[in-house]
Amino acid sequence: METTTTEPGPPHTDTGPSPQASTAHARRWWVLIVIALAQLMVVLDATIVNIALPSAQSDLGFSDGNRQWIVTAYALVFGSLLLLGGRLADLFGRKIVFLVGTVGFAGASALAGAAQNFEVLVTGRALQGLFGALLAPAALALLNDTFTEARERARAFGVFGAIGGAGGGLGLLLGGLLTEHLNWRWTLYVNLAFAALAFAGGMLLMRSGAPAQRPKLDLPGTLLASTGLFGLVFGFSRAERYGWSSPRTWGFLTAAGLVLAAFAWWQTRARHPLLPLRILADRTRGAAFLMVALSSAGMFGVFLFLTYYMQSLLGFTPVRTGIAFLPMIGILMVVAQMSISVLIPRFGPKTVVPVGMLMAAGGLSMLTGLDLDSNYAAHILPPLLVLGAGLGLVMPPAMSLGISGVTTHDAGAASAAVNTMQQVGGAVGTALLNTLAASAAGAYLADHGRTPAQLAQAQLESYSAAYWWSAGLFAVGAVIATLLFRRGRPDSVPEGATVVHM
Repeated sequence: METTTTEPGPPHTDTGPSPQASTAHARRWWVLIVIALAQLMVVLDATIVNIALPSAQSDLGFSDGNRQWIVTAYALVFGSLLLLGGRLADLFGRKIVFLVGTVGFAGASALAGAAQNFEVLVTGRALQGLFGALLAPAALALLNDTFTEARERARAFGVFGAIGGAGGGLGLLLGGLLTEHLNWRWTLYVNLAFAALAFAGGMLLMRSGAPAQRPKLDLPGTLLASTGLFGLVFGFSRAERYGWSSPRTWGFLTAAGLVLAAFAWWQTRARHPLLPLRILADRTRGAAFLMVALSSAGMFGVFLFLTYYMQSLLGFTPVRTGIAFLPMIGILMVVAQMSISVLIPRFGPKTVVPVGMLMAAGGLSMLTGLDLDSNYAAHILPPLLVLGAGLGLVMPPAMSLGISGVTTHDAGAASAAVNTMQQVGGAVGTALLNTLAASAAGAYLADHGRTPAQLAQAQLESYSAAYWWSAGLFAVGAVIATLLFRRGRPDSVPEGATVVHM
């Protein structure tokens, strides 16, 4: 079995746990609850507003062309600033960045919820992305530092990974409930309750203090990474409106690729890199990053298209649509705990993760058979259960392995990289699948006409195309996982890694 080598970190002197550290360690499960609340708040906002969009558009009167920016503004800012947020957590300390991110996210949610026009709503969503980029990597780094014993760490990351995988579906459910029984503004105001609990818990339970040796901020790297990631997500979002052949699409994507290449080159030269390339050098960690990105790309697309299918073609209400996803979420959470606590320690990621990717691909393939006469119990529920089980075998192990073995000095940067893969993967996947689905619908209508029956069938064709492409993403992920993951069980805390209790 190959062994994992851990890159050396800054000098560290172990003087044994202090009384304060021992007290904090005794509260670690409460810290997990606080971190889970914050993570849930961030993940929910990727989907909770989707169901509320028609109501918000009717209330504020913005155009169909502007509607996408309510979702895209959040993803653009979030994805492009995550690496900076992770490094700020390394620079100033996880707790302070976590608390600032929590308060800022609540304020931005309140601003967006109270918006009286389109411009204020988009500004609030962008600010949510900004503070989410501070909060998310700090939360993951705190989790990494808090749980160091192998069994407990497995359970903690199982919970965290399940939230990451199921949060999108929970957002659809909660968005439906709030929109149907209150109004669209409460899909934003609800964050105030999450933030209040997370902030109070963070203040009481988390240990204060900045790192003894603070890394310096890589300003050129920050500018290159933020610009490149912004251009990447923005370019894919333009494809849905302008098509792939438009300079407005490929121009942004080409420029983004060049800027990200420049960022990678700069990281080999910078004295204090924003994303130390030693984090990416480990095969297992690199494979984990790719699994998070591919799974997020496929998963967010499924939530979007299956939601439209159930509401537009089957006549489900927003609440009923959200409830329809609950079995998938339930099995995801059960399998998540099993995968990271039992299966990964016993069989290793090289076996477990490819199986999960293939199960997810199989569930998506089953969804391509949906038609206008399909019913939930016989045709929607079975593939959702298969998909949920597959995601439970992939997401929690990938998120755990993505930061396993890094030094405390680099924990924030590694955590940010995991979150970046999740958010950028989801944003790019949604934009890409939207474009492919629209192309499939357009091709069908061009061949069959535009009668009401053909319009409904064109929708089915577009959804089917999205499911097939999503299945392809998971199938590619299975091949990559088989090739890149090492054989055997991963080391939870490899020798040489610096670990502190928060």
